[in-house]
Amino acid sequence: MAKKKYKYVNDLWKDSEVKKLDAANRLIYRSNKLGSDQRITNTGGGNTSSKIMETDPLTGEKVEVLWVKGSGGDLRTSKKENFASLYQEKLIALQTVYANKKKRGPKSPAEDEMVGMYPHCTFNLNPRASSIDTPLHSFVPGKHVDHTHPNAPIAICAAKNSKKITKEVYGDDIVWTPWLRPGFELGLALQEVSAKNPRAKGVMLGQHGLINWADDEKDCYYLSLDLIEKASAHIEKAYKKKGGDKKAFGGQKHVTLPEKVRRKVFAKLLPWLRGQVSQQKRFIGTIQDDATILRFVNSKDAGRLAELGTSCPDHFLRTKIKPLYVPLKAVKNKKLDDAFVEQYVETLKAELTAGLKQYRKDYATYYKNCKRPGSPAMRDANPTVILIPGCGMITWGKNKSESRVTAEFYNCAVEVMRGAEAIDKYIALPQQEAFDIEYWALEEAKLQRMPAEKELARQVIVVIGAGSGIGREVAHRVVRDGAHVVCVDMNLDAAQATAKEITDQYGVGIGVAGSGISNCGPAIGLACNITDRASVRAMLDEVALAYGGFDSICVTAGVFWPSDTTGHIPDDKWDFTFGVNVKGSYIVGDEAANTWREQRLTGNLILTTSANAVVAKKGSVAYDTSKAAANHLVRELAIELAPTVRVNAVAPATVVQGSSMFPRDRVIGSLAKYGIKYTEKESDDSLRNKLAKFYAGRTLTNDPITPEDQAEAFYLLLTRRLSKTCGQVISVDGGLHEAFLR
Repeated sequence: MAKKKYKYVNDLWKDSEVKKLDAANRLIYRSNKLGSDQRITNTGGGNTSSKIMETDPLTGEKVEVLWVKGSGGDLRTSKKENFASLYQEKLIALQTVYANKKKRGPKSPAEDEMVGMYPHCTFNLNPRASSIDTPLHSFVPGKHVDHTHPNAPIAICAAKNSKKITKEVYGDDIVWTPWLRPGFELGLALQEVSAKNPRAKGVMLGQHGLINWADDEKDCYYLSLDLIEKASAHIEKAYKKKGGDKKAFGGQKHVTLPEKVRRKVFAKLLPWLRGQVSQQKRFIGTIQDDATILRFVNSKDAGRLAELGTSCPDHFLRTKIKPLYVPLKAVKNKKLDDAFVEQYVETLKAELTAGLKQYRKDYATYYKNCKRPGSPAMRDANPTVILIPGCGMITWGKNKSESRVTAEFYNCAVEVMRGAEAIDKYIALPQQEAFDIEYWALEEAKLQRMPAEKELARQVIVVIGAGSGIGREVAHRVVRDGAHVVCVDMNLDAAQATAKEITDQYGVGIGVAGSGISNCGPAIGLACNITDRASVRAMLDEVALAYGGFDSICVTAGVFWPSDTTGHIPDDKWDFTFGVNVKGSYIVGDEAANTWREQRLTGNLILTTSANAVVAKKGSVAYDTSKAAANHLVRELAIELAPTVRVNAVAPATVVQGSSMFPRDRVIGSLAKYGIKYTEKESDDSLRNKLAKFYAGRTLTNDPITPEDQAEAFYLLLTRRLSKTCGQVISVDGGLHEAFLR
């Protein structure tokens, strides 16, 4: 039998793959396939379940077990360990427990208390916490249940005449039911609805999403696809009839800036804006400026719809009650040159300053009007979504992953508004209902259970020279403690290799949004020539586009050019050495200062000097002198950049292992110079180890100096542990007495 063709969803089911799986893994398979299509559900949104006969480990009898996606999981990426398993019989018995409570009902303490009962229903000691939607899955009749957040059905949910449209689209297959906050009462309500409508295949929950069921998992999967396909086709027919893209959201009001101009605007604007929204805690930014989001932000109705806020609770938990829409005034300069960019950014800053002030005021009013006795304290009043006509959308989160998820969710919200406006009129969730979700005691408890943020969380750290040696280790060290890292090197391949190592280890995170470089994870790799100011500026602009700005810079790049046998160094090599080791660090600090001033957030600049800066020796005059100059550069920049930025340095001594400054020929030359035996057949690592041991023997600790040793010093200077250290050079040389402070 030929497979049905779908236009608006992806059919990913393969019988050949499914037949190899047991019942629980078939649930995982179904969940992953549904979650992989963003038109079906958003990242982290929705849940799936199967009622499976299992052998009770206590009695050996067959019992019915509800396997349901656990709290905080994501359908696209979930594995078996992300699913809770509960005795179905015990879940049903909870209805009696709830009925015996004196005061019960939607949003009652009794309803929330039932969440604490779910662990008592756990099958086989499964530690995964159950979802708040567990009753929904347990109490409806189907053996398999899909609760997804597809854009098209949610658009119907968010339409003014949602009930009527649901009937038009689905007939008696799907029953519309009004909004009810997820929880025990919703499970009971759906149980009642399904009992009264035994032929129904599912429920459309007002302003939330789709819930459908079947007794066969394949049937359940295809039912989900069929229902979404029907809603999508209905919307698209109405959308085209109303004029399609040209008339979407009332038609176009603003013109999109060319991509190159948008990039320049974002690069100049974002650090300033990051500073504005990071008044309580630092945020990481994501840019979205694809055709879909631009169609919305440029439209006549964007301001009206943005003010209404989002509909689906999953959306606004990230996007907040509403975004900040910037009613941008026209900029007179039409040449689209650098002067235009400057004027445009200044106009935006003025609009955003006023907009942010009003947004915070509105949020405080929303909190004051909706708060209940015992509500948690008001959270950060800054917007997480900012919409700019002509440019696109900027979203904020505590890390890159969360920032991308926020962007993804507002993309979903835009599609919901498009669909609702095509078939009817969009309505948002009432503010009180939104507040009761956002400030729900259970949501607050979930936030409180989250592990404490790591020491460098919410920070973006640029590591120059990250392609090898000390820089590579610094990059790995700061990410381990929560930082986002920009790996920079003259060699782009080397920079990207380090970034890939980090991304492979920590993952790119969840969320499927972000345009261009902004669609990144915790690390990116960039090329830069620090002796070229334009190259440095271009690199810092890319950092702004990726993360919204940066907090600290570590310069580990350096070059060593030895004197010849007569002690001579060619003029060009002298200039090159000073260019990289001194001028380059100055240019980095000077250009970064422009960003730091805009951002107005504290940061660090850490340079790499050397023990050689204070130890005169033969054969390295250019290197030693340049590092001495770098020592003083630290002090000068410390004065220039204080108090916002602390400037310090780390002074290593002959780090041989892992250093690009010690190629094989230099190592052999040094071994010969010091009379250390070696053979030409020895590996690079063997030769380096011999030289490292020799250098270690000249120190008080007699221990080779490694890149990891240096990275730890950088890490300490980046944290608040040495927050009162400024203008200093910290030696990490194993105790080289010739370099003692004088």
